Amino acid sequence: MSGKGSKTRVPRFSVGYIDRSSDPSKDFYRYAVGRWQDRNPVPADKTRWDSFDELQELNFRRVRQILEDSAKNPKSPVQRIVGDFYASAMDRKRRDSLRFSPVSSELRAIARISSKASFADVLATLHDEWTPAFFSSFVTPDDKHSAVYALYLYQGGISLPDRDYYLSRHFAKERDAYRSHIQRMFAMSGESQSTAEAAASTVMNVETVLAKASRTRTALRDPHTNYHKYTIEALAKRNRSFPWKRYFSARGLSKVPYVVVGQTKFFDTVDELLRKSPEEDVKAYLKWHLLNRSAPYLHTEAEEEHFDFFNRKLLGQKKPEPEWKRAAYVVDGTWTMQGKAGGVGEALGKLYVERYFPPEARAKMAELVEDLRGVFRDRLERLPWMTEETRRLALEKFSRFVPKIGHPEKFRNYSSVRVRRDDYLGNVRRGAAYEVKRRAAQIGGQVDKNEWLMTPPTVDAYFHPNYNEIFFPAGILQPPFFDFKMDDAVNLGGIGVVIGHEITHGYDDEGRKFDADGNLRDWWTKRDTREFEARAKRIADEYSEFEPLPGLHVNGMLTRGENIADLGGVCIAYEALKRRLSDGRTPRRKIDGFTPEQRFFISFAQIWACNIREEEVKRLLIIDPHSPARFRVIGPLVNLPEFWDAFGVKPGSPMRRAERKRVEIW
Repeated sequence: MSGKGSKTRVPRFSVGYIDRSSDPSKDFYRYAVGRWQDRNPVPADKTRWDSFDELQELNFRRVRQILEDSAKNPKSPVQRIVGDFYASAMDRKRRDSLRFSPVSSELRAIARISSKASFADVLATLHDEWTPAFFSSFVTPDDKHSAVYALYLYQGGISLPDRDYYLSRHFAKERDAYRSHIQRMFAMSGESQSTAEAAASTVMNVETVLAKASRTRTALRDPHTNYHKYTIEALAKRNRSFPWKRYFSARGLSKVPYVVVGQTKFFDTVDELLRKSPEEDVKAYLKWHLLNRSAPYLHTEAEEEHFDFFNRKLLGQKKPEPEWKRAAYVVDGTWTMQGKAGGVGEALGKLYVERYFPPEARAKMAELVEDLRGVFRDRLERLPWMTEETRRLALEKFSRFVPKIGHPEKFRNYSSVRVRRDDYLGNVRRGAAYEVKRRAAQIGGQVDKNEWLMTPPTVDAYFHPNYNEIFFPAGILQPPFFDFKMDDAVNLGGIGVVIGHEITHGYDDEGRKFDADGNLRDWWTKRDTREFEARAKRIADEYSEFEPLPGLHVNGMLTRGENIADLGGVCIAYEALKRRLSDGRTPRRKIDGFTPEQRFFISFAQIWACNIREEEVKRLLIIDPHSPARFRVIGPLVNLPEFWDAFGVKPGSPMRRAERKRVEIW
């Protein structure tokens, strides 16, 4: 699809995207996607435009039809839930008439805080409705006992994208704009100008304290340092100013056997903050988080003010996406700048799969996955730098590795969620509360291996270390990633690389620390750990040299895991192509003037075709564990002799890394 908003078409691999004036030996990314970039400027309602967005655009136009059909003429309970949710989002007239009344009861509760007990009750309600003031909490398999679910407490409580936005001189302009935004939101909600100004200063002060206490995203990548097990009693003794017992009781969690605290020093700071802060400061901070979390679902003025700061000023987005699409994201439960919306994603996903994901697509994908599993297993068996002791355990882990394709076997039942056509924010909250309560009921219970963390229309994939499984939602199993009409080389360069990427995550700098059962355990020999870390450091050093904007470099340590997976994904998928060429399953012939090997690498580059605004580049360099798209292509290829051979890349060329610097892990 053109970024200018032309009619949606199916995005596909095309040699027409190649910039033949570029030298593949100097800049293969520009060579492979240059004409695509020229034809696809970032749309005004986006912060970037890439191949994922092209496919997501197609998926969400399909989703729109499902939503509109369900809203007009629901023929099942699932359609009624989905349709009523969507209708509530699209009822702009009613939302505008209600103004701030949907949050009035919560505002009154905050105003009435007069004790630790009442503070704990209000905070518990906010957390149950996915407003993560002061910190965040979630339920996930216990890293050290992966068969059961545990409650985790994690740093949080800030509204800007990352701690650096509060602390770095590079974001002084953004901090000033943020303070003004807070002030306007308070004034809009009915506060006097002086009160709004004071509240904005308070919120900035509190969030800056929390930011200073937060660990960096790079530091958060070490799972060992984010695991501290406490009983509620022990936590209450450590943090005496925070009313932990009342808080857990208010959330119905007083009988949980233990909690896992991610960052103990952060929670010590929260405790000290509550001890020293005046009551009115705590109220102002909580009110801000309520207003901020709710604004996208309220009246036009609040929604536009929210967009103006978080999207226009912070990310450079020129205008909002269409209202139907914003509503679709919420019903789907898509991640946004403000966290995850409280939607009914698997209800929508069930309808999506019924219309758009045939069983034969699942079967074809399963065949591809098996091919790549075989390649990776063989590579593990012959890896020259790994000792037999570690290799045996690595192979044992891989023997229990499971792929999940398309969608869950059983979709969630949302019949208990009260969805009303006249209460958009209420639907969002009740959707969030349903998910929070569903997860809370799992604490201490056996992990459900059939559970998915992405909805079927999502254009993405993931590996979960506790499950030792990879997940490929139906949304990504379409062109340009997976295309029935294309040759094996193109599909292996697309979805094949994605499969290999997710497989490799099981053995990246984080994934390798989890054993065959999905437990966080040191199962490597010291020698193999040293060997791996030496190679991983070389990858981090390589990517740290990349400079997406003048003076701003990729954080090689933050992106190390994804870079390892990118390199592994290309290596595994390319070997799968070589095997198909050798056994005759893939004909060795040129198509459009390119060999299968060349089409593989061009396809790989084209799945990362991207244009992006500078503001978004700056944000992602701080928060995103993935490298910018351009370097997700260049980074692996400069290390691959197979790529050099395919395009005649000679020693000394920019796309050929010196042999002494070349990185090879998996």
